[in-house]
Amino acid sequence: MIKTVVNEYLEALNWRYATKKFDAGRTLSEDQVEQLLEAVRLSASSYGLQPYKVLLVRDPEIRARLQPACWNQPQVTQASHLFVLASPTDFGGELIDTYLDEVAGSRGIPREGLSGYGDFMKSKLLGLSAQEKSEWAARQAYIALGNLLAAAAFLQIDTCPMEGFVPQQVDEILGLPEKGLTATLIIPAGYRSGEDATQHARKVRRPAAEMFISV
Repeated sequence: MIKTVVNEYLEALNWRYATKKFDAGRTLSEDQVEQLLEAVRLSASSYGLQPYKVLLVRDPEIRARLQPACWNQPQVTQASHLFVLASPTDFGGELIDTYLDEVAGSRGIPREGLSGYGDFMKSKLLGLSAQEKSEWAARQAYIALGNLLAAAAFLQIDTCPMEGFVPQQVDEILGLPEKGLTATLIIPAGYRSGEDATQHARKVRRPAAEMFISV
């Protein structure tokens, strides 16, 4: 049973590709969207802090405004849904304190018992510059991206992860600066168009012998 599930998962990863043309007439169900969001929510992150936010852009007018800022890539408006992973441009101790409050509440343990761990995290993160904090937070968003892409593939949902956009323009359109956030990744999701020739291209990945090193 486990082997079968793993094989299905690997087949899904082989099936997925960066979709260049979506079928604008097909939409994801709310249940599918919730499953994708839950996959992001369950993602691993450094210290478990998950510093990023996920924007689900539904408004077609906003998506039309975003397209020029995304190098006029058609997927931004064609896809059923548009996800934006946004990272904080800076943060303070509240990021850690809020997380520890959640840990204490979820696990039913005294909050004061977590103070040592909180102090440790603060000693490692709060001394960083704002730019270093932003870069660290962005790396956590990339972990979430991996979960989102894999979950979508397993559900036979097409995606196209995008770094090709002008962050300042996207941030302004989405009102991110006042939230202390900046766009890190944009992910259109939906169903591939039958006219997307890219889907027929053979998947190219580095050979295992070149990628893996046994020490």
